[in-house]
Amino acid sequence: MPAAAAILDALGDPTRRSILEELQGASLPVGVLAERLPISRPAVSQHLRVLKNARLVTETVQGTRHLYSIDPTGFRAVRTYLDRFWATTLDNFAALAQAEAERPDDPTQE
Repeated sequence: MPAAAAILDALGDPTRRSILEELQGASLPVGVLAERLPISRPAVSQHLRVLKNARLVTETVQGTRHLYSIDPTGFRAVRTYLDRFWATTLDNFAALAQAEAERPDDPTQE
């Protein structure tokens, strides 16, 4: 499983997020991605390398074409990482709500 820090670093770049948005629902080659984005083909390749290292995209070779698609592995890792914080927040909220419910009513407040 990839490290959450590498994934979050990869997702921190707006161009890489744009690449991921382009890859939703379709495998695409570098050339098509470069046509759709305001950056050069070599720049797209560099961003794809970072996304691939973070396990956010996969590369499939079909003849001379390299197609890139979303890799759910990296997204699962970052979700697991973020879910820890969400679970802690929910646990804290539940404890606070329970303490509030168990607090005796103060007759001087009425």
